[in-house]
Amino acid sequence: MNLEAQIQTQQPRTPAWAMLRTLGSIAMISGLLVALVYQFTLPIIAENQRVLTEKAVFRVVPGAVAKRDFVITADGELAPAEEGAEGALVYGAYDADGGLIGIAITGSALGYAGPVNVMFAYDPECDCITGSKVLNSNETPGFGDKLDFDPDFLENFQALDARLNATGDALANAIVTVKHGTKTRPWEIDGISGATISSKAMGHAANNAAQRAVPVIERDLAALTRQN
Repeated sequence: MNLEAQIQTQQPRTPAWAMLRTLGSIAMISGLLVALVYQFTLPIIAENQRVLTEKAVFRVVPGAVAKRDFVITADGELAPAEEGAEGALVYGAYDADGGLIGIAITGSALGYAGPVNVMFAYDPECDCITGSKVLNSNETPGFGDKLDFDPDFLENFQALDARLNATGDALANAIVTVKHGTKTRPWEIDGISGATISSKAMGHAANNAAQRAVPVIERDLAALTRQN
């Protein structure tokens, strides 16, 4: 084949700028599709989260049929959780007549395999934690599950002391987890044999939640008393 025939059979090359333009268009369209999917699914995700939170509140506060969301602001005030409000969440739980029957608070601590996030019920009438529900954790199956289902362990949260000190700015006694079988005080949590780290995480989570929320709740209890 002579040189003239080779020239005639060569395919024309696509200019670099054309390839870049095509790739740029694909990237732009892909980004637009991702943004559209995100905007479409965001309300669905938010609604699913609302339902899961409501179920958790109703579990830790038996008899509750409605809840109100509050936040503890950066100034340490209890305020309604309106759109854009930031702070630690507190949930007022109410009966069918709109009466306050419990308050749900959340706490987190590092467990064996990562953070353990827990919701606790606080009863201002007894100044104590009266229930718990693990919201999420990566603890070892078979051991971590006991945090939520072991009846002996759950007894710790039937009347766990969370009284405030004389000045009302912290718990009178920090909530702690002790070795299984050695609990002697009402603010202690009897740990689970074989799941020491997970048990301690529950104690830390309960203490973190109560230390942050109980002083504010007790000071601003009137804001929670009736469902609006």
